[in-house]
Amino acid sequence: MKKSTKIIGIMLMVLMLVSTMATVCKAVDAGSIAEGLTGTSTSAQQDVTDIGNKIIGVITTVGVVVAVIILLILGIKYMLGSASEKAEYKKTMIPYLVGAILIFGASAITKVVVNLASGLK
Repeated sequence: MKKSTKIIGIMLMVLMLVSTMATVCKAVDAGSIAEGLTGTSTSAQQDVTDIGNKIIGVITTVGVVVAVIILLILGIKYMLGSASEKAEYKKTMIPYLVGAILIFGASAITKVVVNLASGLK
């Protein structure tokens, strides 16, 4: 049971990191997408911005849902566990917090960059 819990926890952390990197990569690649779109440059840029905002919103929502579910699971296990299990759950909280901070921080930084870039028009 402990081994499967660790494997699931590691997989969820990797998923959080991958989704964070996908958010950053999509925000950086928006300029090359705008060049391929037809129409005026302003409408093409607006299309790319809209697509980017939708992608960032989906990734942020998925990240928040996964983070809350993991927090609930760890919290319930912590409350029901013995003293030695509580010490082990405290150790698993550190990677969880790092992953959650990366998810929320990356999405917030990406939103700020997109807002600044759209304000430079």
